[in-house]
Amino acid sequence: MQFKKKISLMASAIALCCGGMVAAADTATLAQPDQPWMNRQLGADQRTELVLQAMTLDEKLKLVMGYLGADDEGKHFKRPPASHKQSAGFIYGVERLQIPPLWQTDAGVGVASQAGPEARPATALPSGLNTAATWDLQTAFDGGAMIGAEARSYGFNVLLAGGVNLMREPRNGRNFEYAGEDPLLAGKIVGAQIKGIQSNHIISTLKHYALNDQETGRTTLNVKIEEQAARMSDLLAMQIAKEEGNPGSVMCSYNRINGVYACEHNYLLNQVLKQDWGFKGWVMSDWGATHSTVPAANAGLDQQSGLPFDVAEYFGAALKEAVQNGWVPQARLDDMARRVLHSMFEHGVVDRPVPATPEAIDFKAHAAVTLRDAQEGMVLLKNAGRVLPLSASVKKIAVIGGYADKGVMAGGGSSLVYPAGGNAVPGLEPKFWPGPVMVYPSSPLRAIERQAPQAKVSFNDGNDPAAAAKLAKDADVVVVFATQWTGEAFDVPNLSLPNKQDALIAAVAAANPKTVVVLETGGPVTMPWLPKAAAVLEAWYPGTSGGDAIAGVLFGAANPSGHLPVTFPASEAQLPRVALDGYPEPKEPRRFDVDYHEGAAVGYKWFDLKGHQPLFPFGHGLSYTEFALSDLDARVEQGVLQASFTVKNVGKVSGKQVAQVYAAPLDVRWEAPKRLVGFRKVEVKPGAGVKASISVDPRLLAMYDTSSKTWKVAAGNYKLTLASDAMDQKASSVVVHLDAAVYDVNGRPVAAK
Repeated sequence: MQFKKKISLMASAIALCCGGMVAAADTATLAQPDQPWMNRQLGADQRTELVLQAMTLDEKLKLVMGYLGADDEGKHFKRPPASHKQSAGFIYGVERLQIPPLWQTDAGVGVASQAGPEARPATALPSGLNTAATWDLQTAFDGGAMIGAEARSYGFNVLLAGGVNLMREPRNGRNFEYAGEDPLLAGKIVGAQIKGIQSNHIISTLKHYALNDQETGRTTLNVKIEEQAARMSDLLAMQIAKEEGNPGSVMCSYNRINGVYACEHNYLLNQVLKQDWGFKGWVMSDWGATHSTVPAANAGLDQQSGLPFDVAEYFGAALKEAVQNGWVPQARLDDMARRVLHSMFEHGVVDRPVPATPEAIDFKAHAAVTLRDAQEGMVLLKNAGRVLPLSASVKKIAVIGGYADKGVMAGGGSSLVYPAGGNAVPGLEPKFWPGPVMVYPSSPLRAIERQAPQAKVSFNDGNDPAAAAKLAKDADVVVVFATQWTGEAFDVPNLSLPNKQDALIAAVAAANPKTVVVLETGGPVTMPWLPKAAAVLEAWYPGTSGGDAIAGVLFGAANPSGHLPVTFPASEAQLPRVALDGYPEPKEPRRFDVDYHEGAAVGYKWFDLKGHQPLFPFGHGLSYTEFALSDLDARVEQGVLQASFTVKNVGKVSGKQVAQVYAAPLDVRWEAPKRLVGFRKVEVKPGAGVKASISVDPRLLAMYDTSSKTWKVAAGNYKLTLASDAMDQKASSVVVHLDAAVYDVNGRPVAAK
């Protein structure tokens, strides 16, 4: 499935706002005679080599050493004066050669700030899981374009997004930043977001490379996994994101993989990323993930990031000495600098400098982008008796819990965006890293009142279940908001809602059968109260327009069209690891192994393999209308498997359906019974039908062969299924025969010898 290069009206507006600046830059002199690399008629490769030849040893070293862009009293560190206050990072440029510094900001949901008194107000997208739940590449692109535009307006030319670590561990506190459990969906969504970010002539970063799938013990744990399994799961997701988005940089992760730190892992950095995938950008370390000078540099790390988080300035004076003594070849340092420079030329960082002072941001226009993303990704999990959408004529509404009178939840850690208007509920614990706990000032309660101006809307904070149940009993409908705060550097102990919210929901649902539960969570949660609740809406972390987005879906102003990008387990007993390895994390770090014995059978593949019945399957999502999927046809054209189908709206209102195509081999065994091989989200009017088609990436039909570094499709029959989720009982299927075929590591056909 190809990502069409169309830009929505909102994305067009973002592009236009930068157009004058780009046009002005293009009128500048192309190059001075003594600076031929500034000639924009030359390609990035040529320009990089020209400027590299003009650089001194010390100037090359500047490009490979990064610093935190904020003061750190505990580490006795002062930020570089030229950095932006409370920012993620800074790398010195080479002024005499017109190579600008790199100003880095977190992260994938917007322009984040380090904690302190001068945080930048910015627009927050919904969580990465919400964007993945849209199953819509244009929405992902538009969100990326928006946050990239804000990063540029604030003077940043590197945005440390996007994260594509697969959800192997649903308790991972950082899952909200990522894009789910399936390599195809996660890779396509994050790739589209990266492309959107870089449309602003800034650099985006693919992270965290690789297999950084839990936060507990993240700096000391050792992932154990077979090469084939890694290539067919986490690495495939990142490979697809790299192909789709062409990120300028890749961030290596904290953890070890099969005994070696990710940031000094020759196999991952040199062999897979740079050799096999042909990545021409640079590898930066995560903040605190560099552990050496010579091993790291020779293994493929190009830039140490975020001093003072590391023990030492490994890529400073120590690297200079290593190069002078030949321990790190001069050619290797040249390559390190070359990769940084190439990305700067390729993505317009040199030719289109970011503004020296912050520019005005159209927060109103950007609010519309994040609202659309939120509503496209909210998942209607249950709607018994069609209690939703709510009628604007409803008389009495009880709203309970979840700070709904104040705002909506955000995730914690380095990705935290500080909103205009400040924290709606200041003082929640923890107040410091990975806090503060942030509630964006977009109140669902106030938005509900606007949707139903004639109704009596009452609120209870939910702290007393008996009082909440009393209020609920007298209402025509009840909306209970449940929250789960997750963040970087910690995992949740289990999948239950915290703070006795399960008991609250059970009490309210017992008092009133018309109880709607809205979940603001960082990932899957268990729901012991599910049989008693009339409806459940998964709103994830809905961003800075979250209150309006939720109310719009509840009242039908927007028809929910999100589908789960992850499996919701019925209990922890269904997971590959019933207990979270390393939890609880001791005060003194300790080394331990995490055995990914499930291999490439991640998420729904694991559930299929083991025959588990989840609470909600991967791909699940309801609508206020009904759809019928039909006319599935499969054929091989010029060696590529193609599938076409029809999506019909058999209900009464317009809506969007996510048609999913799964493949299952009938004559050979894969790591799991089936794989997602394609998807299309289509909008259909009542009574109408839309024809759609997909092309299947051959890697999704193959097994990776480690000895030959090829993807091999076995000859035989394969069943293609057209479904609305991974366990769709109404799914239709066809059988297609595939001939044996071999593809190289990047999915290109290998000619038979």
